[in-house]
Amino acid sequence: MLKREGWDIYVDWRDPTMPETPDALTTSRIQNAIIRADWFLFLATENSILSRWCQWEIGYAEGRKQLERIAIVPTTDELGHYHGNEYLKLYNTIGNKPSGGLALYNMLGKGNRVSNL
Repeated sequence: MLKREGWDIYVDWRDPTMPETPDALTTSRIQNAIIRADWFLFLATENSILSRWCQWEIGYAEGRKQLERIAIVPTTDELGHYHGNEYLKLYNTIGNKPSGGLALYNMLGKGNRVSNL
């Protein structure tokens, strides 16, 4: 979805320079990637919700980025169940616009579209 719209995306588990076993270097690389990025996007999947690393990453991003530059990319399973926790509702979400393309939605404002992306 995001790559189709021309976004350059960093995904830590796809980074070949990451060590196999998470360590201090892992932490440093993730921190640097979060700082360098224009946006921090959290892909809300069943696994990411349960991951302590992912929860740490979103907390770190909140300390380094403006809240408007953090967004959740929600996902659902094959039965249509939304993956997320209560705290994820504090952040904007990225989703498809009815007319095509992507939009940023303000979840605190009951899902109103904030801007086109």
